[in-house]
Amino acid sequence: MDSSAGDRKFNGLQWPELIAGTLIQRYKRFLADVKLDTGETVTAHCPNTGSMKGCCEPRRPVYLSVHNNPRRKLKYTWEMIRMPASLVGVNTLVPNRLVFESARAGVIPELSGYQQIVREVKISAHSRIDLALSGDGRRPCYVEIKNCTLVEGGIAQFPDAVTIRGLKHIRELEAQVKSGCRAMMFYFIQRMDAKVFKPADHIDADYGRQLRHAVGQGVEILAYDVAIDLRGIRLNRKIDFAL
Repeated sequence: MDSSAGDRKFNGLQWPELIAGTLIQRYKRFLADVKLDTGETVTAHCPNTGSMKGCCEPRRPVYLSVHNNPRRKLKYTWEMIRMPASLVGVNTLVPNRLVFESARAGVIPELSGYQQIVREVKISAHSRIDLALSGDGRRPCYVEIKNCTLVEGGIAQFPDAVTIRGLKHIRELEAQVKSGCRAMMFYFIQRMDAKVFKPADHIDADYGRQLRHAVGQGVEILAYDVAIDLRGIRLNRKIDFAL
């Protein structure tokens, strides 16, 4: 998909109708048992491949979307969990869509001035990048978007588990910088209680080292939190980072 940037007003994504419940457990990565406020217990799809450290505690209030497609195995999708300091969005499909829509509407200053924005661009034999931006007189810009839900003591951290794939993405961005392009890691903090972003060295020290090396080579870092409620979600504040 491609689009001309800045072609319409954009105020974020609206949630579909949400069903409230209480988390019983998350298991097998993609499954979550939830007791709905109606008293019914259901199994929902969990659209998150990470460990979800800090945002999958049993007995927390959660919110599910409902899908009546007969081809779906599970009717419900887990969208959010209410943690003590913030609602947290757990659906990892949201960041790419929201950043894309926000960039093409011109509401991300660091990504403004490009005429074309394309999603899921192949940059090597085995890899795709989340966004590619181009425009007259501008260096092409490649953006990899990472969903960040781990916040401890006001510090947003990524990753929440060891990630070989994440290391590969950083190295691919370094290669794009060496070829003369802009390259950026965009950390999408899908909650509202972060004051600063840092790599989670205590979880994956190799990732932190590679990120620092990449920044030294010219790879940019951008971190944004969100404004999130039961109606929708939008980008909110640019968050400082500390390496």
